[in-house]
Amino acid sequence: MPIHVPQHILDALTDVDMPRLPPDPVATSGVEVAGLHLPVHRGDCLVIGSGAAGLRTAVELARRGVAVLVASQSAWGGTSACSGSDKQTIHTANTADRGDDFRAMATAIAAGGSMDADTAYIEAVGSVRSMASLQYLGLPLPQDRLGGTLRYQTDHDEVGRATSCGPRTSRLMVKVLAEEALRLGVPILNQTPALRLLIEGDRCHGALCARVRDRTAENPFGLCLITAPIVALAGGGPGELYRDSVYPNGCFGTLGLALEAGLDLVNLTESQFGIGTRREGFPWNLSGTYVQAMPHLFSLDAEGREHHFLSGYYRTTQELASNIFRKGYQWPFHATRMLDFGSSLIDLAILRESAAGRRVFMDFNRNPQPVPGDQPFDLARLDVDVRGYLASAGAWQALPIDRLRHMNPLSIELYRRYKVDIATEPLEFAVNNQHMNGGVAVDIWGRSSHPAIYAVGEAAGTHGVTRPGGAALNAGQVFGTRAAEHIAAKHAARHPADPTRCAEVAVAEVQALCVGDGGLCLRSLRDEVQGRMSDAAGILCDAPTVRSALAAARDLNSRIAHQGITIERSAEAARAVQWRQMALASEAVLSALDHYITRGGGSRGARAILDPAGEGMPMVAHGPLSDVRFRMERKEDRDRMIVLRYVAGQFRIEERRTRQMDVTSRAFFERDWPAWLTGAIYGAGALVE
Repeated sequence: MPIHVPQHILDALTDVDMPRLPPDPVATSGVEVAGLHLPVHRGDCLVIGSGAAGLRTAVELARRGVAVLVASQSAWGGTSACSGSDKQTIHTANTADRGDDFRAMATAIAAGGSMDADTAYIEAVGSVRSMASLQYLGLPLPQDRLGGTLRYQTDHDEVGRATSCGPRTSRLMVKVLAEEALRLGVPILNQTPALRLLIEGDRCHGALCARVRDRTAENPFGLCLITAPIVALAGGGPGELYRDSVYPNGCFGTLGLALEAGLDLVNLTESQFGIGTRREGFPWNLSGTYVQAMPHLFSLDAEGREHHFLSGYYRTTQELASNIFRKGYQWPFHATRMLDFGSSLIDLAILRESAAGRRVFMDFNRNPQPVPGDQPFDLARLDVDVRGYLASAGAWQALPIDRLRHMNPLSIELYRRYKVDIATEPLEFAVNNQHMNGGVAVDIWGRSSHPAIYAVGEAAGTHGVTRPGGAALNAGQVFGTRAAEHIAAKHAARHPADPTRCAEVAVAEVQALCVGDGGLCLRSLRDEVQGRMSDAAGILCDAPTVRSALAAARDLNSRIAHQGITIERSAEAARAVQWRQMALASEAVLSALDHYITRGGGSRGARAILDPAGEGMPMVAHGPLSDVRFRMERKEDRDRMIVLRYVAGQFRIEERRTRQMDVTSRAFFERDWPAWLTGAIYGAGALVE
């Protein structure tokens, strides 16, 4: 039976208006630094980033009486508020029809390897609290008539722990958390990118920032200080690192900021790549029902000729269509899914079409075209798992657009909001970078290797090699809460010291970087960083290419240090700093990747490591792809993490074992309650003391 959802309901879940910001906070004082009069904002804790993880941290701090400030490059304009997929998910604790099983969920979260077992368990246990509190704040998670939360299966999720409010789930999360932050009176400094953390030994003085409103003739860059003895990094991932990216434009994250502060970073080799629309238009992941509707995938060459390119990769029409469907819950590229005619052959095929100069499209008004010599597409002739899903969904409509409209009408409405009607025209897309799984190394409370710096959300390197879809949103909520608890318990009496000396160094570095003539061009710098990362560190890598790219990245950073970056107007100073940090982040990722490959690391998660002697070789309809032969992952690498630190202009790399849990250990109320009452629990598990 067709499902009819009234238009006003579709509108409410796709056009999500964000709350209006109150008047901009006024500086509490000023200070003379390097000949400039800098406005000063003060607080107990500075949260950098206004996405779902950052706002969760700020809300929980405010509830505990901590004077918190939020600094945001663009309030409501980051990844959480502006990106997603057709049914963007939040991970939940309940397994399908079996109640809560935190150990099983933790095992699933950490199944890809290179993830600390205690972190995975914390995310599993904390998911119940996170979801319940979001519902309390007004997040409209769907329920059945008995009050159970509706769930479905997503990528790297074998039991169905995902739930969704639709394509704007994370934006709705930001909305309810923002409303709560404003109710609590949390000051939000908008258009205030952080340029440098002010670190002195084991103390933090806050951050040097740039503010549009603070630009004057005497302070042309608009520099200001936000002084706080504690900083929480929640600015997301390095979205500008790749040319082929599904991040919203202008998402620089805090990876470079953390590197310059000398923090330990982990798992920088690990990212997620998958199919999505290009960022030049409306960047969006094409997972879930977009592909479960099984549209026709084709490419166009420069002469406008259409190519049914997948027919050269799969042996039968049934195999081709079934794997298009599986991209719905096997959305991220994974090297092993190129084997045995799996779903990641689609990513490989799309990448090759793009490399050949062809544009790739989805057509929701045509079913997958038949493989030459085989029978035409038929819903009755699909793999068992695909037929079972379609039967449960009642999605037996004749055309992909009708199946999509039946299963998820919001997915069609979403693109219409951005002037693309997928009901009438094909949708162009590509393989894009989508998420950084690595980041700042943190302990079980979200604290970094510096005692006054925390990291939550995508800024934190807590995700391991792979993760179930939605687990990142859950992790940001869980660790935002835990970081706030730890900050309130451990740092209540800490007061900021005089930041002038640190600020003078930071201001001098910004002034030296931004030059008039003779520096590097911002646009050329962007193109070089993004082109190198997409071409050398995408889903296919090999040792010589990565090594060459690393040498080029080092050379670029040397040129930046010696020549500076040319800015044509003072408003570009913050961008110059961010692109210097992006160039540094690029060298960091390539350094970690080169280390991993040189030491024999194999294909896992985001990338296939090509090797003529590799054990893995994809087969396609006409035979083996010998040029895509790749190394298989080594089992021992799953228990190790690559730790990287930037010290005195050099990257230092080492490896550590992942933290394990004693599965026989059990909590006992009377024995363990005193540790909670006295706050002793907050001294456990720290990277530093």
